Amino acid sequence: MATSQVETVSTGQDKAKLAAVVLLVLGSVAGFYLLSKQGPMIQWGALIVGLALAAAVFLVSESGRQLVAFSKDAWREAKKVVWPSRKEAVQMTGYVFAFAVVMALFLWFTDKTLEWVLYDLILGWRK
Repeated sequence: MATSQVETVSTGQDKAKLAAVVLLVLGSVAGFYLLSKQGPMIQWGALIVGLALAAAVFLVSESGRQLVAFSKDAWREAKKVVWPSRKEAVQMTGYVFAFAVVMALFLWFTDKTLEWVLYDLILGWRK
């Protein structure tokens, strides 16, 4: 049986940073709506500045550092992918289309055969 690991925030300082992130996001959204009479520039400015501050605080937390490390690892792995050439991609696409056509014809033939057997031979509905 596989055990799953759950990572939790361990330090009080990290918990405070994540709480600050939540408060900054909520505050920036609330500011967006509360500043509606000040004009759209102030309104959007408050939202963007609040979200930018929240992102900055998140990135200095342990969870943020883990996210950045994961993103770097994922990008490094994506660079290792060997993509097919244009010729290979066209060939594989052709194979998929050909298979889809063959399956469609097979299913149509099976449907018409069962329809003929059931309705014409067994039930005699079409005469």
